[in-house]
Parts: sequence; C-alpha cells; structure tokens
Amino acid sequence: MEKSLPLIPAKRYFTISEVAELCGVKPHVLRYWEQEFTQLRPMKRRGNRRYYQHHEVLMIRRIRELLYDQGFTITGARNKMQEILQGEGSATHADQTMLKNDAPVLGKPASDINTLPSTVGEDGKTARFATYQDVRAELMNLHQMLSI
Repeated sequence: MEKSLPLIPAKRYFTISEVAELCGVKPHVLRYWEQEFTQLRPMKRRGNRRYYQHHEVLMIRRIRELLYDQGFTITGARNKMQEILQGEGSATHADQTMLKNDAPVLGKPASDINTLPSTVGEDGKTARFATYQDVRAELMNLHQMLSI
C-alpha cells in the first residue's frame, strides 16, 4: 500500500528535513543518493547545510519511485535517470526534470497528473502542458523582477 506524498509548497529552497518529509525518506538516504546520482546536487551554504530547489525535490520523488515502487536497483535507477534527462536534448536541467517528472500542478496531487490534458504541437509531438512556454516565460519574468 503506497502512502501518498504531500504537495510540494511553493517555496524557493527546502532544507534536507523538509525534503525528507516531502519525499517520504530519511535525511541520511538523501545524503547517500547525492553520492549515487550525479544529477542531484543541492546548494550548500554556511555550515555545509543543504538547500534543495523545487526541481530537485521532484527528482528525488522520481528516484524514490524508481527504487521503492518500481523495484529498480541503484544502478538501474541511475541509468533510467540518465535516459530521462538526456531525452530532451536542448532543454535545461530544470526544464528536463519538470517535463520528465510529470510535475504536479500546485494544488493538485501527483496522482492526478495523468488526468491533465495533453496536446499535439506543430512538430507532431505530444506535450503534457499546452502552455509550458508561456508558464516558463512568466516564471522567468517573475524571477527577474525579484532579483532586482
């Protein structure tokens, strides 16, 4: 029986204890996964404290799903994560994670992600989010305004 994970709050950074709670694993497991999965690199600040960003929390949830729910080994999960991240050749690391991890919409549980409508773009490929570029552009504008 799978326990559903809590929604990820709209914050910029998360501590290791917050991420452990959001992902249903213990902090020492997260530290171990950092050694095993090169894609997982939280920012470290004073005192070597780890701060995770939203896309890293999503990545940890995907790793957890691969290991605990789908039964992958560490090596198998590492290879699968490489495949997932290399699938979108020109997208950035955060973009790949959001697209490939089926990121839940704020306020919607991750279990509802399969009910989101998908559309076919001009290139004939199916896209999970019809207005992804619009959302990304708006987020970039907000980021720029907050950075001033």
